[in-house]
Amino acid sequence: MRTMRIGVNLKGWLQGALAVALLATLAACGGGDSGSSSSNSSSPLNGGSLPASPTQQPIAATAANTVAITVGHGVSGVINIPGVSVTICAPGAPSNCQTINNIQLDTGSFGLRVVGSVLNSSLLSALPVSTVSGSGAQLAECATFADGFTWGTVRTAAITIGGETTTASIPLQIIGDKDASTVPRGCGSGSADNTAGDLGANGILGVGTAPTDCGATCANPVTAANFSNYFACPGGTSCTRTAVPLAQQVANPVANFPVDNNGVIVQMPPLPDTGAASATGTLVFGIGTQSNNALAASQTFTTDAFGDLNNSTFNGTTVQAFLDSGSNGYFFTDSSLTLCGSNFSGFYCPSSAQTRSVTLVGANKATASVSIGILSAATLFSNGSNFAFNDLAGQIGGSSSFDLGLPFFYGRHVYYGIDKTASGGQSPYVGF
Repeated sequence: MRTMRIGVNLKGWLQGALAVALLATLAACGGGDSGSSSSNSSSPLNGGSLPASPTQQPIAATAANTVAITVGHGVSGVINIPGVSVTICAPGAPSNCQTINNIQLDTGSFGLRVVGSVLNSSLLSALPVSTVSGSGAQLAECATFADGFTWGTVRTAAITIGGETTTASIPLQIIGDKDASTVPRGCGSGSADNTAGDLGANGILGVGTAPTDCGATCANPVTAANFSNYFACPGGTSCTRTAVPLAQQVANPVANFPVDNNGVIVQMPPLPDTGAASATGTLVFGIGTQSNNALAASQTFTTDAFGDLNNSTFNGTTVQAFLDSGSNGYFFTDSSLTLCGSNFSGFYCPSSAQTRSVTLVGANKATASVSIGILSAATLFSNGSNFAFNDLAGQIGGSSSFDLGLPFFYGRHVYYGIDKTASGGQSPYVGF
């Protein structure tokens, strides 16, 4: 998940989740055209051109295996944040529940993370804190960001999304429920991002290809000693990095549904070139399990465990490409594109509309060239009432990755097959 903000209430930030751990800290962005000239042009293309936009429409979110996706002003006016509603219930207490709106839908991470301050006190106190086997120490998790980090306990809850409910209570992260004094060394640098305002959402719903958020890296004591994002906190303090078995790791809720548990389809409507005030799509649970979720992708790519396409190419360079609804723009490095000035730092502001192509290559050798359109961020943001954009792009640290963020999803049905290889099932895949 990578989300950048702009202007007074849109500060830049980048989640360094394990799924996209390769992403370097966002490079300092300076110089270049502010893009103001293109925003004054009679045409937003300003003599350039954009590729044809995809035109698929989402199905109505009326079936039990669907939930609506909404892009709009949201919690704090962050552009291109796809929000869904999630209901959290205390284990064994189906009457002690709360529905939380504006949870960011993120196909680039795995598991549910909710800001603790948005939960009512009755529910929060009824969610049991997980403990480390053998020691009984409180279990907490740190998710790192380019400009900060989130910190909070791991708890368990029953999760309902749309008409789907997990078969049992599963681990989730409660963001910001631990005092700042408990933050351990190695958790992250910069400031703590433990509020809805910091995140631009009330939480993050990770529904990508992995069933848990860390997998073998955190389960194996050898690798966990240096790389685990989990911490044991005896008495709630003195937190140290720890190994955590898969069953205690923050879990992808979809993988824990009773039937529609083998993947998701993210369906978003097409948009005008200059964006729209809002957009409404549909998240469909299961692939090939119901009459409304057949696998109808024209391209399907098997991936690594975290949904990445590691042998893709851009501008003659091998890149790790990924399809990430949690990123609010396309993010890649291209020195031929003019960077915006300080008002929209980190985004591209070319003087005319641009097209770029990336070749996606799956582990199954499936290959497809994808063309994306880019308009000046200054042009797009000149209408302050628009929050949905399909041709917004920005710079990424380094040149070894290509992030196909939410703009890629507009007008498409994007498929994510959850990794079932541990039980002899399907390999992880993405398709569109």
